[in-house]
Amino acid sequence: MDMSTQRARITGPIAYLGGNGRRQHIPIGPCLVESQCGRTMDIIWGARGQSSVALPLEEVESAKGLGHLVLLD
Repeated sequence: MDMSTQRARITGPIAYLGGNGRRQHIPIGPCLVESQCGRTMDIIWGARGQSSVALPLEEVESAKGLGHLVLLD
């Protein structure tokens, strides 16, 4: 399985469904984006990478297109 990790920055609202079933937003700031050979990508954030969510590839591409997710490398 081929996996890649990129440094990125959240610059605008990116919503996800939290563990409590409520819609939440990934906080603005630095993050990592991990992709595998699948239809989802992992967004990882927090001072120690303690928070993450798997988002459908289409949502990640939409966030990039809107400028809400900026890949840094």
